[in-house]
Amino acid sequence: MKNTISQRVADFLKGFPPFSSLTDIDLETLAYEVTIMHKANNAVVFEEDEDPHGHFYMVHKGAVALERKETGAIVDICDEGDLFGLRPLMAQDKYRLEAKAHEESILYAIPFSKFKPLVLSNPEIGTFLIESFASNTRNPYSQKYRGSLYGVEHDDKVGAENRLLDIQTVPYSAQLVTCSATTSIKDLAKKMSERHVGCILVTKKKLPIGIITDKDLRNKMFTGEIPIEGKASQIMSSPVITYPLDLTITQAQMAMMKNSISHLCLTEDGTPDTPAVGILSKHDVMVALGNNPAVLMRAIKRSSEVQQLRSIRLGLMNLLRGYLEQNIPIGLVSKIIAELKDAMTKQIITIVLEGMPESPPAQFAWLTMGSQGRGEQLLNTDQDNAILYADVSEKKKEKTAAYFLELGKRVTQALNHIGLEYCPAEMMASNPLWCHSLQEWKAVTNFWITNPGPDEVLLSSIFFDYNMTYGDKSLVDKLSNHIFEQVKKNPLFLSHLASGALKKPTRRGFFRDYLVEQDGQHKDSFDVKLRVLMTMIDAARVLILSHHVKSINNTADRYEKLAELEEQNREIYLACSYASKALLKFRTLQGLLNNDSGRFISLDLLNKEEKLKLKRTFRTLREIQELLEVRFQVKNLLR
Repeated sequence: MKNTISQRVADFLKGFPPFSSLTDIDLETLAYEVTIMHKANNAVVFEEDEDPHGHFYMVHKGAVALERKETGAIVDICDEGDLFGLRPLMAQDKYRLEAKAHEESILYAIPFSKFKPLVLSNPEIGTFLIESFASNTRNPYSQKYRGSLYGVEHDDKVGAENRLLDIQTVPYSAQLVTCSATTSIKDLAKKMSERHVGCILVTKKKLPIGIITDKDLRNKMFTGEIPIEGKASQIMSSPVITYPLDLTITQAQMAMMKNSISHLCLTEDGTPDTPAVGILSKHDVMVALGNNPAVLMRAIKRSSEVQQLRSIRLGLMNLLRGYLEQNIPIGLVSKIIAELKDAMTKQIITIVLEGMPESPPAQFAWLTMGSQGRGEQLLNTDQDNAILYADVSEKKKEKTAAYFLELGKRVTQALNHIGLEYCPAEMMASNPLWCHSLQEWKAVTNFWITNPGPDEVLLSSIFFDYNMTYGDKSLVDKLSNHIFEQVKKNPLFLSHLASGALKKPTRRGFFRDYLVEQDGQHKDSFDVKLRVLMTMIDAARVLILSHHVKSINNTADRYEKLAELEEQNREIYLACSYASKALLKFRTLQGLLNNDSGRFISLDLLNKEEKLKLKRTFRTLREIQELLEVRFQVKNLLR
């Protein structure tokens, strides 16, 4: 006869991840070991710095608040189906927060000893727990977070973006502290203290034969079990568990959980038969998790002051550097950074709105334009943005316009405070020319399309890459529909737009040399943005407009969509997608190296390989220019 209580527990567990991925047999076995606990309102489940319990918790009914004892601030509130108390399992550490019943609650205490084997045999469960622990979210698979960095989509394309823990490697210490098996405990303890390390590797002919940690010293020597005059061989853990250098965060966490250890020995080929080259500690893993996008996203959403976002932006740049060092694909990196930057802008708008004297007088949308609108602003360049608000009566027009101009002024000031420079041309929502009602924006864009002079082409090329960061999507959809309708009615506009892409200075000068700046601050430098990138960007824009494709702003994504739409030009479009990513990465690396926008490059500082990579994009550039000339009959237009 089945245990009725454990069956009810199993029925509840299977409704929530990660338990929903367990087999019925495993679920029933685990449910039998669950302890049901009742907690009155304000009852403490565990305290900050308390020694680990033998189980973690799931909320069955009620709610539990996670608080910082020092400030009394509530970090999170866990409700039905949420997990908490994972730190002992994931980090083998004491609790960092206090857990207290926020109301009368019923909890399930799930024992680590019974759950751990299921984690190790089911990678999906392991990934869920690590992502949940890293992001401090209760359920990273929830619908609330789906499509963002919190969630993990099952769609392969989106899922790859959100499984960074599976590809992000962990920086390890290559400064090995070693001793021999005959070294005295006193000497090795002194060496560990002098080098400020938590473990020492015991080697023989450079091969790892044992490892000694602070825990070994506490448990074996300080208890009197082994005298201080003893040898390393008496307290070392052996054989050494070894792993290869390219361990990911997920693999490192799983390895530490599997073996109940806090340090991993890394060798040349991952076996103990080759020399040790590094040590990876649980602290290293925790630091790597701190640079995880999910953690940054969580911090952004919790920020209540602009100053807090300024410090988070610095973490964003560290994340970018780490990804590039690990050679994570630039397309993936740009999507992650773009999502985080959009979240920062959205949080700034939220903060500013709370400080406005009154609520918005009409629905509105904040449009991000230029490189950020395309999801290509990896470095901190200047801001391009606009406000679109709903039409109001003639009586309310002046007051409504004044409100949104003030909002634009405050938001652009806040963006500047966190590190985004003001646009030199003032293409920002604080400028009346970039803050309009829907009807006004329709009139402005209609004028650009029907009177495509050089200025109008320039303005439309910046504006038409807009992306809604905050606000009412229906307003943006109405404006987008209007723009596409007008473009369809005025095909000559596309020819002018294409001509703008071809008017950029050529990529090479006389004698097959690079065309560099002739004077000014950047004399003798190569302008990678003006000479190459902008033509690739402009070409993608006009081509995607000609197909009336909406909501694809990223240059590489536009070319990939074009490859689907035009099979006969598939090869050139895919080459353009690759080239645009290569150029974006090249510019970003140069910018990080020189602490600037990466736009101007000193060619004499490039090595031969870098110059070859840059030159390879020129052939693709020439091919897409030729396609534009033929497609839009630009030569006839320029006569």
